[in-house]
Amino acid sequence: MSLARPTPPDPYTLLPAVPSMTLTSDDVRDGEQLAGDYIAKAAGGANLSPQLSWSGAPDGTRSYALTCFDPDAPTPSGFWHWVVVDLPATRTSIARGAGLPYPAFAVKNDAGTAEYFGSAPPPGDVPHRYFFVVHAVDIEMLGVDDTASPAVVSFNLAFHTLARGIVAPVYSH
Repeated sequence: MSLARPTPPDPYTLLPAVPSMTLTSDDVRDGEQLAGDYIAKAAGGANLSPQLSWSGAPDGTRSYALTCFDPDAPTPSGFWHWVVVDLPATRTSIARGAGLPYPAFAVKNDAGTAEYFGSAPPPGDVPHRYFFVVHAVDIEMLGVDDTASPAVVSFNLAFHTLARGIVAPVYSH
C-alpha cells in the first residue's frame, strides 16, 4: 500500500530563525540513505545512534541538545526518534552508539523509549527525512526532567536555542 502524500516543509524553517552551526557525521549525510546500523531492530537494523560532531557554537552556549525528528511519519505530528538534553558545553561530539555523558539524558521518544530509536517507516511509504539537529543552548540545564515529552523539550528549546546545526539523511524501503 502506498501512502503517497505531499512532503511537509523542513520543520526548522517554521521556528524562530537562529544562526547556523556545523553538524557533521562519520555515519550519516544530508540526503543520503541511512545505513542498516541506524535502522530500528524491528526493521532489520542495529538501532545505533550515529556519530555526530559539531562546531561553531556562539558565545554564551552553556549546553547542547541533540534531537532526531522525522516530519514524514504518517502522523500529523511527525515522529521523534531521539531527544537528548543537558549535554555539557565542553562536549562537541558523540560516538556511534555511545552512552550519554553526565548530566545529559534522553527523554522518551515517540516509540516510548529513552534512547535513540532507528528509522522504521511503513513499507511502501514515501522516503522519510531524519533531521539530526544539535541545538546550542543558552542555559546549562533546560529545566525538564526525563518525564518531559519531546514536544515540551522542543517548546523549551524554542526559547533557549542560540544556534543549530542540521544533517538530514533519508530512508525508504
